[in-house]
Formats: sequence, structure tokens, C-alpha cells
Amino acid sequence: MPQQKLIHPSLLTLHSYLDTFNFLLLTQFQSIPSSPYLYAMTNKEISRALRLAAGLSELHDANPFKVRSLNNAAFQIDRLGVQLSTLQPGELTALPGIGKGIASDIAQLLNHGSFNELDELLRITPAGVVSMLEIKGLGPKKLSQLWHSLGIESPGELLYACSENRLVSLPGFGTRTQEKIKEAIEYKMANQGILLYADAEFIVSEFIGEFEKIANYTPVVVSELRRKMEIIPSMELLADDSSDNLIEILKKIETVDGIDFKEEEDCIEFRFREQYEITIHLAQNEGFEERLMLLTGPAEHLEELGLASAGNGINTEEELYAEMGYPFILPELRDLPLEQAAAIDADSLVKLSDIKGTIHNHSTWSDGANTLEEMAVAARDLGLEYLIICDHSRTAVYAGGLSIGQLQEQWEEIDRLNSKLAPFHIFKGIESDILSDGSLDYPDDVLAKFDLVVASVHSVLNMDEERATARLIKAIEHPATKMLGHLSGRLLLSRKAYPLDYRKIIDACKANHVIMELNANPRRLDIDWRYIPMCMENGVKISVNPDAHRIEGYHDMRYGIEVARKGGLTTEFLFNSASRDEIQKLLKNW
Repeated sequence: MPQQKLIHPSLLTLHSYLDTFNFLLLTQFQSIPSSPYLYAMTNKEISRALRLAAGLSELHDANPFKVRSLNNAAFQIDRLGVQLSTLQPGELTALPGIGKGIASDIAQLLNHGSFNELDELLRITPAGVVSMLEIKGLGPKKLSQLWHSLGIESPGELLYACSENRLVSLPGFGTRTQEKIKEAIEYKMANQGILLYADAEFIVSEFIGEFEKIANYTPVVVSELRRKMEIIPSMELLADDSSDNLIEILKKIETVDGIDFKEEEDCIEFRFREQYEITIHLAQNEGFEERLMLLTGPAEHLEELGLASAGNGINTEEELYAEMGYPFILPELRDLPLEQAAAIDADSLVKLSDIKGTIHNHSTWSDGANTLEEMAVAARDLGLEYLIICDHSRTAVYAGGLSIGQLQEQWEEIDRLNSKLAPFHIFKGIESDILSDGSLDYPDDVLAKFDLVVASVHSVLNMDEERATARLIKAIEHPATKMLGHLSGRLLLSRKAYPLDYRKIIDACKANHVIMELNANPRRLDIDWRYIPMCMENGVKISVNPDAHRIEGYHDMRYGIEVARKGGLTTEFLFNSASRDEIQKLLKNW
């Protein structure tokens, strides 16, 4: 009977982490009948395990000789013409580059699926740090800097740090290195097939642009992308065309390959720019609108509507809703309960043009890429009336947090710029770290001097719900706190939100007149849109902030607005829809 390969628990765990980025430590199950060992690992698998041990050893500053011997053994094993699993234990040490210690490690791999040293290294290294070893251009020494100096423990956190321009502060990390690391992570995540809304929207827009150069019509976006979900599991479109014609169009697009017609599903799948999987569903004239609704979803919304009862000959989605007794519901609102979505006046929803000023932004005073003047001029040129600069507070050493002395210097620069740029106005803000006990960074007399304090959590994210909630409520109750930044601490596709009692948090904001931030960075979009109705029910206003660390970051406000609309946010509850003069009065009389 063929021998099935088992996987040691430590490597199985590792495999699940690396698989997230298509880095597979172990390959498919296979058997080698002549193997004298329990685990029929291939040479390639053994080599990868030894290289992993070498990388982790170097990460933990082990003896360089040990690191070299592991890497050398891995190199020699890759060149062997015989599978190690077919050799007898005594034959291992006769091979080039394999001494007694490495032979023992290999024997453990073949008998147990791992070896003691690797198990210990995996135990003391966060799983996300392990997965970062596979990022192109990031060796153990650089990874050690990121982990120990910036506290980065996952590829997603690293991607976010690249976007916030934090790597350039470390020795050996220039702008070019930072950009290459960012591109490597994004490429691997794209190959995984799950994308942030902003990335998926950009890719689909690029494809449609190519499509329109050849075809005389435009396919319609459907599914999660049409509903503007924050995470997009698949990029799907709907076309009113025949499969033969559509395939001919796709063949003419140079950036398209792998075209596959799925007759049963009535759709065509293909690759765009060699890595992005896109599906085009087909609808031929009759039933296009009904198919559009079905493909847009979600299933719960369709079920509540009873869509199957819709009649034939209906030309628009509006008519479909009318037949079922409802007003037209915007696609982005369809994830809300049906009655709640139907009650929303679409004309009252926030729009990008409602934003009068940008709040929560960073400059070169902390970890931003542009100077304060550059950030201000760019905001003014976008037609905004004010900028509230909120560089990091002193505890955020990793982000160049401002000392008390630096605060005074920044305030003096703000005064000079306000004289120069009037009537555009820069307000003196800060993103004050919420410390582990819920207190704010800086003494109270310093905090009182700011125009606006955004209180945010950046560290100690592993609290349980009770402690995390109590921590935030204490910060909310501080007299200086005017806004609560990125509530849950989540980084989409990278880090889960920490557990919170949202009802208690929102009640505390209401009682203390604290504004809730909707952080518009596509990797955050935090507060989650699902809690926006609860905020409005309690009279808690929301500020859509870009958390911009460079001029280009201002454009993220569009994603914040889109997700705010998804939660049903109306202009009445948008804090930064207030004009410069209105904000000035609000902050003065708070």
C-alpha cells in the first residue's frame, strides 16, 4: 500500500501562513515506496526546510557558521541526483555538504516531518514574520530591522508601513528599496485573487479601458465590486453579447490571455496582465436587467426581495424594484437590511464634493513624505478650505513622533503658513497615541493647546474585548479628545480588528461629544461601514479622513466616501462637511 506523507503540526501551521502569499513550503502528497522513513519528503522540501531554518537562525542573530552550513546543505541537496528518502540513515553523512548535525536534522525531517531546531525557531517567531522571509528583496537582516525597530509582524503591516513611508527611516532602506518591497507584496497578494476594493476597481477600470478601444460597448461591473465591498474576492462583469463575439474581442486585447468559455455558467474567464483573473458573464438582450440584479446580489437581499417573482419584459432595475413594491436601492446599499436600505433617501447620502476640509494628515514632521507646506498647498489646490495636520505624538517613536519641543516649532511654522496661504487655514492637530491604560500621549496642559486631538491606538493590540473597550472609553472621556481615530485597528487582508463592544464605544462618543473617524485609507476603511447606522442613530458625527502621509493620499477620501455611503451616511452627519469658519467656531467652543 502506498505510504501517505504526513505533515508535522509546526510545518502544517507554517504552510497555512505561507499559502496566503503562494509561498508553499510543502508540495502535494506523494509516495516513495522504497523509502525507509515514515515521511517521504522530497529533496526540494527538505532543502526548503533547511533554508527556512537558516533564514530564521540569521533573523535571530545565530552563529554565522551555523547559518552558512544550513544554506550550503540546502544548496547541495538541490543538486543531488538521488532522493534522500531512499537512502539509509548511515548514508546521509557521506553526501557533500552534510555533516553529522545536518544529517541529524534531515533524519528528523524524514522521520517526523520537522526537526527540533526548526520547531524552536518557529515557536519564537511570529507567523507573519516567518511569511515575510519569502518576500523578494527582503533578507533576514532587513527583516530583523523591520520587526525589532518598527514592530512589523506581517506582510500586510509591512505593506501599510511602505504606504506610510516608514521604511526610509531605517539604515539601508531607501525610497527605491521601499517601493520594490511594496511591489513584491502587492504582486503576491494579487496572485492570491483577493483584492482591496481600491485595487480591484483600478484593475477593472484598466481592463475596461482596453476593452473599449476594440468593442462598441462597455461591460457592466457586478458582484461585490458593484456593491463597493471593502474586500473583493472576484472581479466580475456582465456583457450583453454572444460568447463568440466576446471571445473575438478578448483575443484582440494584447493584455488578455487564458480565455476560457464556461458554457454551463454562461461566462468567460480570462487573465488580465498575466496575473488578474476576471470573469465576464453573458446576457443576450432579454433578461439583462434581471441578470444584472442577480449577479450584483447579495443573496440575502435577493431573497428578501423575492426576485424570482419578477415578471418578464422589465427594462430597468428601477422597474424591477417597483414591481416588488420598493424604491430603487443603490447597489452599495444592498448589503443593509432591505427595509433599512429602502428607507434611505439616496439624494441625502454623502458625496465627495461635500468635504470642505481634510482632517488627520501627516507631514515630514513625523512620518509623512511631503512637507507641511506641500500638504497644505495640495489641499488648497484640490479646492479644500482647510487642513488639520495630525502628525504622530512622541510615543510613536517608530513614526518620528513629535517631542514637546518640536510641537512648538511646528506651531510656529503653521502660523507662518497661515499668513502666507490665507484664506486657506491649517489647524494645529495631533494624532495622540492612546496608551495601554487608556491615557493620552503628552501632559494635559500640552494637549489643551491643540485645535484638535485625534486619539488612536497603535500598540498593544492583543487585549480582550473588556480591556480594549475600557481602554478606548477612558481615552474618549479625556477632555482633550475630540476625535477617535481608526476605531478597530484593522488592516484589511492583514490584521483583524481587535474585539470591542461597539455599542459602549458609540455611547461614550455620544456622551462626550467625540467625533468618530472613518479612516479612508483603503487598507483601513475603519470605522466599519456596518456601524455607521448605529453612529447616526446616536447622533455621533463621522469625519471621513484620508490619514494622508503624502499628497497622493488625499485621493483616498473618495474610498472613504464610497464606504460611508454604503453605511448610509448622510451629509448631516459628515463632520468635515463644515466650512472653514464653521470648523473654527466648533473647535473654539468645544
